[in-house]
Amino acid sequence: MKKIRITSVDCNFEREPLIRPFGFKGGYVTELWQTASLLQSESGARKVGLATQSVLWSDPQVYTHHSESGGNTLMYALTEYALQLVKGQTFEDPVALQDHILEEVYQYGKKITGNPDLRMTFVLNALVSLDNAAWMLYAAENGLISFDEMIPEQYRPALSYHHSRVAGIPLISYSNPVAEIKQIAEEGYFFLKIKLGQPGTQAEMLSKDMERISMIHKALRDYSTANTAKGRLLYYFDANGRYEKKDSLLKLIDYIRKIGAFDQVAIIEEPFPEDAGISVGDIPLRIAADESAHTQKNVEERIQMGYSAIALKPIAKTLSMTLGMIKTAKAHNIPCLCADLTVNPILVDWNKNVAARIAPFPGLDTGLLESNGGQNYADWTTMESYHPYPAAGWTKASRGIFNLDKSFYDESGGVLSDSEHYMELFNRGRSGGH
Repeated sequence: MKKIRITSVDCNFEREPLIRPFGFKGGYVTELWQTASLLQSESGARKVGLATQSVLWSDPQVYTHHSESGGNTLMYALTEYALQLVKGQTFEDPVALQDHILEEVYQYGKKITGNPDLRMTFVLNALVSLDNAAWMLYAAENGLISFDEMIPEQYRPALSYHHSRVAGIPLISYSNPVAEIKQIAEEGYFFLKIKLGQPGTQAEMLSKDMERISMIHKALRDYSTANTAKGRLLYYFDANGRYEKKDSLLKLIDYIRKIGAFDQVAIIEEPFPEDAGISVGDIPLRIAADESAHTQKNVEERIQMGYSAIALKPIAKTLSMTLGMIKTAKAHNIPCLCADLTVNPILVDWNKNVAARIAPFPGLDTGLLESNGGQNYADWTTMESYHPYPAAGWTKASRGIFNLDKSFYDESGGVLSDSEHYMELFNRGRSGGH
């Protein structure tokens, strides 16, 4: 592969409001910033990569100690810093480029947030738009016309599938009303992600979570589907590290068993704080790692602790970091799924390209892809129009399934194509980067 020199960079963002305050991790967000990073090479090629910033997800401490806009401003400043670091740099592949700057960006992140314990996910979230632009530039400069060709050879065995169907996972947050939850089931969705870990003390949280699960299960228990082995909807509970002790989680699981929902629980994701060091091999349900699996090394550690699934987030932890994580999970025969960050439609297809190529999730014959943007953005329809292929059938789920035909693979879900809208962010006034 050729060496690519980055001659100029630029950065911009748009604020996208949400339909209602979005509750998770014991807090709420009202908008999500869409960051666009431009990289221009010595040959004149220009590529714009995107990211959706999620401060509450990536580091609740930063979220808590700043206003919502303040936290977003800090992450945006970190993206800008990283872009200035790569200006003038030469790279052969995006993984090496990220490895080269990661520690320096992390140290700067700790400095500007005033948080010596800054979570690596905050830094990785800040690097997504730069990383995506680097992959697009890498493909363009090397004449790589597909996602398959773009993936370096050492990672391809872990991304060898070409699913024709990927199950769509909607999200049920603290605030979704029952009528809306039932409508999700009516639309054919059968693998439902449900946010746990509600605000309050540990006792208050457990009580609220029990009540919420009971209410949801009562609304959904009579629905059936042809897409799961037992013909019933599956629950994917995400606690976002809010359960401080194993005993509390076991009480919740006992309650789930009591109300008859135990057999429908496919995953409990990230129940405990990352630094709690709690082994999960003796918990009687599949436990998945998400935020605690920042890197390939973290994936290895979590597997040793008994975690039996990994929630991948190439749209939140960068594709460069995620490739090594997939490779490690496959080496241990640990199933993966692609989780959302309430990202924009173009980033959904970055995620979908990965979900379409990893092994089917146990009990299903499909990949798994969470996508909840349509449920949460106030202007989702407008955002869909920014996609290079807004009318493509594979951009929308039908009866809970993304159907992926030959054109999805031929066009790589549109992720290597330019978005006129986001390119235009850099054509207003000053152009050419800095």
